[in-house]
Amino acid sequence: MTHVRTGAERLATTPSLAGGSRLGLITNPTGILPDLTPTPDALMAAGAGLTAMFGPEHGMRGTAQAAGSEGDTVDERTGLPVYDTHKLSGEALDRVVASSGVDTLVFDIADVGARFYTYVWTMYDLMESAARLGLRFVVLDRPNPLGGTVEEGPLLDPAFASFVGRFPLPVRHGRTVGELAVLFGFDLDLHVIEMEGWRRDMTYAETGLPWVMPSVNMPTVDTALVYPGTGLFEGTDFSEGRGTTRPFELVGAPYVDGRFAPALAGLGLPGVRFRETWFTPTFHKHAGTPVRGVQLHVHDRNAFRPVLTGLSMVHVARTLYPGDLRWWGPELFMDHLWGSDALTRTLEAGEDPRGLCPPPAHPEGRLLYGGGAEG
Repeated sequence: MTHVRTGAERLATTPSLAGGSRLGLITNPTGILPDLTPTPDALMAAGAGLTAMFGPEHGMRGTAQAAGSEGDTVDERTGLPVYDTHKLSGEALDRVVASSGVDTLVFDIADVGARFYTYVWTMYDLMESAARLGLRFVVLDRPNPLGGTVEEGPLLDPAFASFVGRFPLPVRHGRTVGELAVLFGFDLDLHVIEMEGWRRDMTYAETGLPWVMPSVNMPTVDTALVYPGTGLFEGTDFSEGRGTTRPFELVGAPYVDGRFAPALAGLGLPGVRFRETWFTPTFHKHAGTPVRGVQLHVHDRNAFRPVLTGLSMVHVARTLYPGDLRWWGPELFMDHLWGSDALTRTLEAGEDPRGLCPPPAHPEGRLLYGGGAEG
């Protein structure tokens, strides 16, 4: 089986594509070649001029839980310094990047295709820093595991910009990280090392590439598929399945009763079925407490609309359990996930929020791999 040739694989075989002489690699465990060689090792072996590395949320080794990182360290294999970028932006991030002595920042992290997944915002902040510091920025492109033919959900309202969304994207954005870098439009020396052989309509299995967990609660492609919808439960006191082996496919709460699963099944949502289940999270919300809820089973990924599904699930939960369901996190985290306060206002008014989710569309604009369903 042939495989998509990623930007990392292309750079490892032609290191001159990076253009700089002192490269700083922004990466994590997803930065690998098809034979599982880590990108840092491949670039060092190729003599690409790698002099430093930068870690995002969860850390360069991927050991930290959500909202955590690993701190500054030294990489054991390469002997290079690793700078922690998580929760840094503006002048604080500029100081870290400048102290590294790099002349080129290289981004090689796999995204999962949802606006509120933070790696693309690490890229955004570092692109902004590179623009201020006059550095070259190179993106090693990788597939969007949700494909590139569909975008879904509302655009971010800039008034609600945060580290789970800094630019007006839909919740499911349908773009690669390279396409996002171009879309962001920073005035800097930007170069995207494009993939070879990727089509917008490809499933991840069709790419022939190994799946590496992008973060500790994103174990499978199935997780990534539901995440743009069930990720909304991070803004509620429902467990979104953290502390189980099927995060984001399992959702539930101690106060859920036998009405929840049938109510969801009765919606007739496309491409998905709901199975009633019980689970006990080992950490995070309701740790050690048995909860009742559902598992999502996607049976038609082409018909499945993750954002509409997640929105509908939150609506049913709020309708059935108005005295129990609570918003979770600081500053109404749900508003940052949704990208505005329209969802919480609608739910609190007792109204149906499903009209807030626009029909799915094809990504448009500055696309690197063609547009529309034809790829």
